[in-house]
Amino acid sequence: MGTKITLAATAGEGHIPAYVAQPTTPATAAVIVIPEIFGVNEGIRRKVDGWAALGYLAIAPDIFWRFAPGVELDPDVPEQMQEAFGYFQQFDADLGVADIKAVLDWTRAQGVAKTGLVGFCLGGRLAYMAAARTTVDAAVGYYGVMIDTMLDEAAAIAKPLALHIPTADHFVTPAAQAAIHAALDPHPQVTLWDYAGLDHGFAAEMGNRRDEAAAQLADQRTRDFFAAHLV
Repeated sequence: MGTKITLAATAGEGHIPAYVAQPTTPATAAVIVIPEIFGVNEGIRRKVDGWAALGYLAIAPDIFWRFAPGVELDPDVPEQMQEAFGYFQQFDADLGVADIKAVLDWTRAQGVAKTGLVGFCLGGRLAYMAAARTTVDAAVGYYGVMIDTMLDEAAAIAKPLALHIPTADHFVTPAAQAAIHAALDPHPQVTLWDYAGLDHGFAAEMGNRRDEAAAQLADQRTRDFFAAHLV
């Protein structure tokens, strides 16, 4: 079980709430978990706990803290899904990257050598942005949205990035996926994994969207990716 903390945001804006889980032995690396549009809910907390169980210092910041602090939503409840879309519309991704930089400052102050980042949905977009704009040591995005609109930033990616792409993602069109592949397949730091016929959210920790076999495959790939690059 983890604990709730707050950490200083950049430029004296305030304090970012976060859920943190510590490993049982001293961590040499950290993993930042960036949520979907549903907040730091039970599924995200389970992911954080899972990274801690593998020996990482793990933390999930509340990315909606500026306008909906502490919100936890269930994507299987239609009304809560619509509420989440509203928060997505309010979210400023540039401020989200600033928050990631603040979390990176925090993890490095804990004495870990390297920090990875894994994000889901909106968090998958932020994983791509973090790879291009921050000093994170490795990043992984699951079904990131709107990445095709910022492929001009790919040249700035200097550390390893991996993206999980379900081919039937109803939020990322086939044309968008083709653009992502065209731009990123040749990139020496980027790995793309396709999941044929699967939809957005297939690796959710719980709920109706989860595809068990694909989620296990994707998560093992992510574990292997971090094991290789956070040493």
